[in-house]
Amino acid sequence: MKEYEKLFKALANRRRLQIVKYLKTEKEATVGEVAGYLKLSFKSTSKHLLILMHADVVEKDQQGLSAFYSLAPHLPTLTKSIVGEL
Repeated sequence: MKEYEKLFKALANRRRLQIVKYLKTEKEATVGEVAGYLKLSFKSTSKHLLILMHADVVEKDQQGLSAFYSLAPHLPTLTKSIVGEL
């Protein structure tokens, strides 16, 4: 039950749903690219991405000074269903 609660809390935000939709389309993006898309500050975007990471919705690939975010490759069935609707 706690996993579902964490997932629903992470996705119960318009900005985070926009991030998931963006990553679904773009496959991979930096914080700056996501922030530009959302027209949101770098700091706020980072916080939203961190919440999605803790819920295992997105993953981060650190390459030198840049961090690239993408949807987690092995999303649970429920998460796949939600992401599929975006």
